[in-house]
Amino acid sequence: MRHLKSKRKLGVKSQHRKALLCNLMRGLVFHKRIRTTLCRAKETSSYADKMVQLAKRGDLHARRLLLARLRSEDVVRILMRDIAPQFKSRNGGYTRVLRLNARPGDASPMAFLEFTETIAAPSRPEKKAKPKKAKPEGEKKLKEQAKPEAKAKGSEKKAAQEAPKTPDDKKESEKKGGFLGALRKFLKGD
Repeated sequence: MRHLKSKRKLGVKSQHRKALLCNLMRGLVFHKRIRTTLCRAKETSSYADKMVQLAKRGDLHARRLLLARLRSEDVVRILMRDIAPQFKSRNGGYTRVLRLNARPGDASPMAFLEFTETIAAPSRPEKKAKPKKAKPEGEKKLKEQAKPEAKAKGSEKKAAQEAPKTPDDKKESEKKGGFLGALRKFLKGD
């Protein structure tokens, strides 16, 4: 009998269940919203609330506990640096479960699990543009001489692209070899 055991079994063994909750929590931290079954979403919601509560403490012991439970330094860093400060004034209710339609394959009830506060992705620092190096004068002259030739080649390509396609062009593309060409021939019965 399961007296005073209120957690859902989720149809798996305990080790699998712990790994499942850990992975769902990782997805929630990285993507801010995940789509999963309703039972998993409800169980992950309570698990996520406990992890956010730990992250709000912000001390070294809380960081080590989070690392032991979530098994990823990146997730712990994002949770403590970006997500926990959003919930400083709130005491619980960090996630919500939004019901969706049933999954077509097995009619399992689906749900979105997301944080209640909108959390923006951290901004990445912009890369500085490298200063251009001065080129020797000899190279500049060579490039200037090559430009008229490149323009002539470019105009020929444009003329070929602008020309209307004829039925012969279509036949040529069908005649091309390779797997798809052979498949076309097979399906047409040629």
